[in-house]
Amino acid sequence: MGHGRQHASRVRYRSVCIAFFSLSLGILRAQDAVAPPESEQIVVSATRIPTPEEETPASVSVITDEDFVNKQTERIGDALRQVPGLSVVQSGTAGQLTSVFTRGLRSEHTQVLIDGVPINQGLQGAFNFADLTVDDIVRIEVVRGPQSTIYGPRALAGVIQLFTRQGEETPETSVSLEGGSYETFRESVSSSGKVGQFDYSLGASRLDTENARPNNQYRLSSSAANIGWTPNETLRLSTLVTYSLADTGNPNTIFNPKPVDNFLTERWLVAPHLDWKLSDQWEHKLVFAYDHERQINDPNEDGFVGPTRALFKRLTIDYENDFRPVNWLTLISGFFFSDVDAGEERPFVSQAFGPQPTLLSDHTEERAVFLQASATPLAGLNLVAGGRYDHFNQFGGIFTYRFAGSYRIAATNTIMHASVATGFSPPTPQDKIFGNNFALDPEDDLGWEVGLEQHAWDDRIKVSATYFHNDLTNLIGFNGLFDTLNLGSARTQGLEMELQVRPATDLLFSASYTYLDAQNTGSRDITQLPGARLPRRPRNQIYLAASYLWFGKLRTTAEATWVNAREELNFGGPNFDIEDYSFANFAAEYAINPHLTIFARVDNLTNEHYSEVFGFPALGRAAYGGVRVSF
Repeated sequence: MGHGRQHASRVRYRSVCIAFFSLSLGILRAQDAVAPPESEQIVVSATRIPTPEEETPASVSVITDEDFVNKQTERIGDALRQVPGLSVVQSGTAGQLTSVFTRGLRSEHTQVLIDGVPINQGLQGAFNFADLTVDDIVRIEVVRGPQSTIYGPRALAGVIQLFTRQGEETPETSVSLEGGSYETFRESVSSSGKVGQFDYSLGASRLDTENARPNNQYRLSSSAANIGWTPNETLRLSTLVTYSLADTGNPNTIFNPKPVDNFLTERWLVAPHLDWKLSDQWEHKLVFAYDHERQINDPNEDGFVGPTRALFKRLTIDYENDFRPVNWLTLISGFFFSDVDAGEERPFVSQAFGPQPTLLSDHTEERAVFLQASATPLAGLNLVAGGRYDHFNQFGGIFTYRFAGSYRIAATNTIMHASVATGFSPPTPQDKIFGNNFALDPEDDLGWEVGLEQHAWDDRIKVSATYFHNDLTNLIGFNGLFDTLNLGSARTQGLEMELQVRPATDLLFSASYTYLDAQNTGSRDITQLPGARLPRRPRNQIYLAASYLWFGKLRTTAEATWVNAREELNFGGPNFDIEDYSFANFAAEYAINPHLTIFARVDNLTNEHYSEVFGFPALGRAAYGGVRVSF
């Protein structure tokens, strides 16, 4: 039965691939004009300073708001599916836990930021992408490989940074209404502009859907705003504000349905920023941020704990000093402070197995200093070296380093890059609280990579390939006595490939492929046997997309994903295989005039029946349509 479904999945996937190639041949025959190369992307997440994407000595992928519009993407997690090296895993339908694994490492090993502010939250220290929308987001930068030297804890596997829009020129506003399958309705508004010395941008949306199963409804209100004041060309003061409220029905797995369990998550963030450019050689950046997360799980039908209420509060201060003593050298230094309170109230926990605490809490305080040198001593050569020291109130200090470089061969338009770095991830409140161990050490990683990027046809073709390797030690696991200890180790290695082709002005093809070998190499963690593949990390992933603008009015976009060779955790026994899956989406929008656009899309076009997490089925085919008014 499973083999038959896998075969059908492959047939559907081949059909989508053939459709993509047929589309490209037809358009190429009809299209004579050829597009000029796109302007070079400027990225900041790889080094903390603005750097052309092609000169960064790191594996970087950039997703823009143009991608959001073309593919009608509404959530950040869905946008990340196109990035090689990332595995997006959603526990069923919209609103359920959505995790991102970078290069096979755990979800809490990826640091997520918005405008430089870390937003990993909760008892697990990971980020749940289920409720994160694209509202007011203009760009996503994904940097793969250890980045703890400049971003500290949680950047062991890499960094995902979101950038909000900065208002420019005349204020503009857009309103959209959308409806479709599973009783889904979504309303959104966005506005941005500049008036004198003040600029603003804001985005807000509301989503209501029943999804496909009983007690699977999802309600999400989300908003983000960036307000700034620029009194002169050297100073900008701004404030970032975000808020979201999600109310989710929790039906649990298909094997253990829960008819009334409900989960509510409320998050908000306030983050004033100061950017002060004293001269072309000297800049200061300062961020104060306070964020808060509240979760209520009621009734929490597990028969033991009962309803719970979790709280997470964090204050962060991040100061950065950029100094350029000569035009080819930038010294980046700064300090970081974080104060975190996390806890959970469990007033109805059962005492049947002995005294159980009804209030669990953890307080973590972190102080750090960092220094990085970025040098371009020769044309085409970019070198980066840095170190960071973090000190925690619970386990003391830890030092991380990073060395990276890239070189562009102008004659062939070839870019080579390599790096070696260390990263760390401190024990989470969940590790310490539920494992009854507040003396855990951080998890460590030594990672390296080598890569090549080739440009051709006047930059209309770009292809890249990177080999990566990570050795993890001190991994936190279970010893069979409900205790958490530093007793694990693992290795991940693999290949990431990307391809972009723009053969004509309004035609773009893109593809990515990831090969991943992720294995447990330790023998003391009872949840994994030695040599077992890490669960839910697919060995092969392929993503394809094609987008074309017809007659300057109609934009059509098709994308397909294929995921192969996954295993599910069996808690001490051998992991078991879970079936491959593939799905395709199609989106179209038509601009009636500059102020009115109609749009529609079909998700899971082939009606694939699959689960990214075993026992939590994804939605079948779904169709949506709407209208957007801009003024």
